[in-house]
Amino acid sequence: MALISSGFRGRRRSDPALPPGQYLTNGFPVLSAGPTPRVPLDEWTFTLSLGRGEQRVWNWAEFMALPQESVTTDIHCVTSWSKLGTTWRGVAVDTLFEGIDHEFGFTMAHSYGGYTTNVPLADLLGGKAWVAWEFDGKPLAAEHGGPARLLVPHLYFWKSAKWVSGLELTPNDQPGFWESNGYHMRGDPWLEQRYW
Repeated sequence: MALISSGFRGRRRSDPALPPGQYLTNGFPVLSAGPTPRVPLDEWTFTLSLGRGEQRVWNWAEFMALPQESVTTDIHCVTSWSKLGTTWRGVAVDTLFEGIDHEFGFTMAHSYGGYTTNVPLADLLGGKAWVAWEFDGKPLAAEHGGPARLLVPHLYFWKSAKWVSGLELTPNDQPGFWESNGYHMRGDPWLEQRYW
């Protein structure tokens, strides 16, 4: 069952900053498919699974020691709300892949709580995605995916997996949780790729 916050209101308008079918909100609606995981920082890890049994794993202290970036971007939810000019801080996915040889072109994002979503690697690299731990100058709240979530702002927000625990490289594009339930495999808001 999805949970919706009281900030779930907005208005449709004709605005070139908004993808088709979206309305602007000033709030930050909370939508989740299940209970909110509470992950203590001393238990948090992020695992990059490369295939062939290879992995890179960072604990919270190691993750925070990586180069950090500040990002200002618009976000768009498949349920039709958009929030413009959001500010985040985190580690670029490019940083996590530095010095790594890989042969697969797809990933499955895994989250604490069991959520998964597929994202082509091309949509994560080249300055397109981050593992974000801060929103609007404060540590990311658990209901918004804290302690860290994937941030892939050029795709619908379900691709920005909350409570992210890792990325698994895969040889094929395999559906994650929402994709297995009828959502589009890629989710480009400008193309209105909401459903299959």
